[in-house]
Amino acid sequence: MSLRVIGDAPAESGHKRNPGFPLDLDWVERTVMNRSALERRAGSIGARRSVKKEWQAAWLLKAITLIDLTTLNSDDTPGRVERLCAKALRPVRRDILQALGAEKLDIKPGAVCVYHAFVETAVNALKGSGIPVAAVSTGFPHGLAPLSTRIGEIEASVKAGAKEIDIVIERGMVLRGDWQGLYDQIKAFRTACGDAHLKTILGTGELATLTNVAKASLVCMLAGADFIKTSTGKEAVNANLKTSLAMIRMIRWFYDETGIEIGYKPAGGISSAKNALTYMALMKDELGTHWLQPHLFRFGASSLLTDIERQLEHGVTGRYAADYRQPMV
Repeated sequence: MSLRVIGDAPAESGHKRNPGFPLDLDWVERTVMNRSALERRAGSIGARRSVKKEWQAAWLLKAITLIDLTTLNSDDTPGRVERLCAKALRPVRRDILQALGAEKLDIKPGAVCVYHAFVETAVNALKGSGIPVAAVSTGFPHGLAPLSTRIGEIEASVKAGAKEIDIVIERGMVLRGDWQGLYDQIKAFRTACGDAHLKTILGTGELATLTNVAKASLVCMLAGADFIKTSTGKEAVNANLKTSLAMIRMIRWFYDETGIEIGYKPAGGISSAKNALTYMALMKDELGTHWLQPHLFRFGASSLLTDIERQLEHGVTGRYAADYRQPMV
């Protein structure tokens, strides 16, 4: 079969980066989310959208290009990061791509995401590939280090070659409604990033309400965030569809008001191909196929690629391979 990956259009060429805007507290205060309506909508998306056969293979190949291939473990080593980068350079076996008629497609993940200590290792391993390195920063995963330390960490990662910085916000600022404080911090982080793109992690499972999630999303976008992201993957509650829907609708509202496209990154617990396809369907329904591009949508995941590979191999051979046939690290 011959595949054309969904949304296979020029990616970032005409994209205008978020310049940031003044904090509009009136906009923040009138932001309210209807939890029951979001839950009804989120509950219907998986049942209403499904893709089969060659279309499923095309969507799964597209999903690979949207993954931030991630290792954020306390026992990470340079060798593990190098192996992860090797996987990023060839995420799907050549024989599977050939069987799908996709060997000429440029299938690679959106980024490789690591701790600051491994940025240089990853940059060297990915040299010449076009795959950017993303670094988690600002006292990840809690975001409670002194502000000067957090800013210094961003600057060090950018200097080491990171092209994207995933920062964590102080959740307490949201819980006590300190929108000015949150805005000022995100602006400072954006300045420290320079040309590197800023992804703001909200830690949505710790923000108490969907209205808080929506307000925090808006403040981060006004302060200049290029992406808003659900979770660190370390919280008890990570990405889910109702929270994603609240954030996606804030992205849409922000675009309607400013003309600026903001990226979205669900993270934590997205490990199955079926789950990834549901999130992609949600993005397509809410924001359009245009948003299914790496500069506007990413999965924060470590094991998702393994299941996608198994599904692709099943589509070609009719058999499910064992996980060890697609080792990650």
